[in-house]
Amino acid sequence: MNGLFALGSNGSGQLGIGHKEDVSVPKQVEFEDEEAFYDEVAQIIAGGNHTIILTKSRKAYWAGDPSTGACGVVGKPDEEVSKFRKVILPVSPQPQGPISKVACTWDSSVFVLEDENYNATKLYACGPVATDSGLVADFPPPGTEVVCISAGFRHLVAVLDNGDVYGWGNGRKGQLGDVSDVADPNGIISRPRRISGISFKVAKAVCCQYTTCLIGEPGDGRILALGADKWGLKSTAPTEVPSWSMISAGWGCIYILKRDGTLVAWGRDDHGQLPPPGLPEIECIVAGSEHILALTRNSEVVSWGWGEHGNCGPQTEKFGDVKGRWNVLASLKHLSEGSRFTAIGAGCATSWINITADGLFL
Repeated sequence: MNGLFALGSNGSGQLGIGHKEDVSVPKQVEFEDEEAFYDEVAQIIAGGNHTIILTKSRKAYWAGDPSTGACGVVGKPDEEVSKFRKVILPVSPQPQGPISKVACTWDSSVFVLEDENYNATKLYACGPVATDSGLVADFPPPGTEVVCISAGFRHLVAVLDNGDVYGWGNGRKGQLGDVSDVADPNGIISRPRRISGISFKVAKAVCCQYTTCLIGEPGDGRILALGADKWGLKSTAPTEVPSWSMISAGWGCIYILKRDGTLVAWGRDDHGQLPPPGLPEIECIVAGSEHILALTRNSEVVSWGWGEHGNCGPQTEKFGDVKGRWNVLASLKHLSEGSRFTAIGAGCATSWINITADGLFL
């Protein structure tokens, strides 16, 4: 049992498992390109109905609905692909550089490309957030590179290596700071703009549906939430979490993993999105739209929250909730000796687990 496995919502083939039916138990992902089976998965990034996989060799693959243009160059814009296909960006006449980071809004994708010196200095947008050429001109500023990029429902935020933060897309609810002087009548910013008024060097940004959360470097850990305060995302945010190791966000919740394996979380909880009591120590977290996956220190992948499409496994309560408890989606106790979980992912009612054994990646 090696490779990338997926479960959850699949109406557009976004799980890449060869068909378009929802599944509540992990099914192995399929690739059209044979070389992808030997390229370790580094990250899984999901939009509303499309998914991008980023590999350790800095290649990207897509599955799902490409009709918005979010998946780069495709054969037929109305063709939904249920197996993962290599992402091709129309960056001619220059060759496409290695892809180091990806973020997806509901219907767009943004790729951070490396230059000839392996620095993340080029930004390429696909879908409604794209410029005419796709390549975002004059960003990042000279002498800087992108260290983090995150997306909400229709806004994007990039953190640079100097701690500056830029945002673009829909800023109508304040998720990009004060945009009154640059936004169109609908609150839209067409290109990255520096977010001012931040009193600390930002290490990472995460985006909820209409809210952005910024956090300072570990040891500092100051927090600033911008945008809508629905579900108390701003008003109940902690002022700092100095001992943080990871941060992730769903549409209505923010989760911070501390170095001791415990979680700090706040936001929406009507479907059990906040951490249930008694969780074991956590090694890694990733939030989907309304659910979360966690890799525990005792080598289990667990999930809780809103699992109406099977994304939290088959055992759910009313409305698909996994509330006040968690489901175990995978455990090393049930896998062959030498197996490891090397990546987890969560999207819009989708969940992902990458398993390796003896150095083989399928």
